[in-house]
Amino acid sequence: MFGFDQKAMMLQMQEALEESKAKLEQTLVSGESGGGLVCIELNGNRKLKSLVINTSIQNMEKEDLEDLLAIALERALEKANALNDQEVSSSARQFIPGL
Repeated sequence: MFGFDQKAMMLQMQEALEESKAKLEQTLVSGESGGGLVCIELNGNRKLKSLVINTSIQNMEKEDLEDLLAIALERALEKANALNDQEVSSSARQFIPGL
């Protein structure tokens, strides 16, 4: 089915993917909202690493807190997605010239 060169290339691609995943696991991005009232930190693989609410939630309406959480999460996810795309593209360029 695959020749030796194709198998070797597939193994190299798998190794590059694993290296990318490991690098993304260690890289952190953050998103915040409400002028820093809510801070969310994700790694490059989009896993939640921390969630901080810098105010007493007793002072906030439920809907306001939900909005702040959603905004902070969206901002962190945008950064994590961009970082993930960049890392995957960088790895793919090793095997697909001109990408």
